Amino acid sequence: MSFKGAVARIACATALLVGPGLTAPCYAQPLSLRAALQRALAANPRLSAAERDIGIASGHRIQAGAWANPELSYEQDNSFGSGPYRGTRSAESTLQISQLVELFGKRDARIAVGRAGVESAVIQRKAVRLEVLSETAIAFLTVLGAQRRIHILDRQIAAIDRLTPLLQRRVDAGASSPAEIGRAEVAAALVKADRERFRATLASARRDLAVLMGDTAPKFSAVSGRLDAVGRPPAFRAVIAAIDANPRLARWTAVYARRNAELLVARLKPYPDVRVSAGWRHHNDTGSDAVRLGISIPIPVFDQNRGNILAAQENLAKVRAEREASRKALIVIAGRAYDSLQGSLRELSVLRATAIPKSRAAAEAISEGYGQGRFTLLEVLDAQASVTRARLREQEAQQNFHIAVATIEGLVGNPFALARESAR
Repeated sequence: MSFKGAVARIACATALLVGPGLTAPCYAQPLSLRAALQRALAANPRLSAAERDIGIASGHRIQAGAWANPELSYEQDNSFGSGPYRGTRSAESTLQISQLVELFGKRDARIAVGRAGVESAVIQRKAVRLEVLSETAIAFLTVLGAQRRIHILDRQIAAIDRLTPLLQRRVDAGASSPAEIGRAEVAAALVKADRERFRATLASARRDLAVLMGDTAPKFSAVSGRLDAVGRPPAFRAVIAAIDANPRLARWTAVYARRNAELLVARLKPYPDVRVSAGWRHHNDTGSDAVRLGISIPIPVFDQNRGNILAAQENLAKVRAEREASRKALIVIAGRAYDSLQGSLRELSVLRATAIPKSRAAAEAISEGYGQGRFTLLEVLDAQASVTRARLREQEAQQNFHIAVATIEGLVGNPFALARESAR
């Protein structure tokens, strides 16, 4: 998966949250999703660690193909003894070089292990990159959602503040009790307290997003995006079918190849290799020279590597179970995200069809009637609170929908196509 392709996938998965993309970091402007993803890919330390894993595996692959070094030896016989062997007059000196020759494809099997290790590391990096993109998108959505919640509460506080002049006139005219001013102040204070709680949530979410982008503290003023448009997801069976493309599952193919090659290495180890040698021998007593040739082959009588062969066989069989367990875990995560997505859609349908328009209409009618003396302040405040609760529920459902999409996108590794209800 290319860099641009990965960015495009997550951008598609989050329902085109991105506004105009930033071509360069500009901390004074609102941060778009595209810019956040780009920064995360450029600076996230987990990706750097995954790159190093590829380098480590490449080093192991190179080392696996190295030939055994030749050995140079020197021997001196028949010296420093007694009688005719006193001193070195009868010494025989031998200078020899020997080389281990591996047979039965042992070197090729080791190379296959190293090659599979490199492939596994490359696929693992793709998995880490997909995870970073998904996590960054979710963190971005969390920040955007917290911003929207604070904005909704600001509107409620402003609505209560707009009541103050009218309330004061009613108190002055004797139509309302002065205690109602205190009641309005309490209502505003409670909403402000909720806003402070959401501001603390926003601060934590901003820090989480900054860390994913490689910073220790936020260097952006705010984030920009849209949550209002949603779409109908494909059938869950289509999501399950796409999970097999996840790099975390594709990696097991490379792991299986590596374990298979390791089993071959274990099976080949008992087969003896040959060590050949050639040397030059000098006889001091006669002044003559001779060539010495040798060959040695170990006899696999006691150690036939049976324990390592058994361990390699079990490791190979274990891969299938591990892959299936990993797939089941991904299906569970996808299922939860899909259920959350569907639940958010149903919740939005109810909110948009009834709760939001009805609460707004009721709040407008009660506010108008309050000025005419037909409703109490308590009824006005309750109507405003109902509008705020409905809008907060809508915002939460929208956020949950897009987070579920980003979660599934991080699992399937492919664009998560949605049937859009409206264009962005």
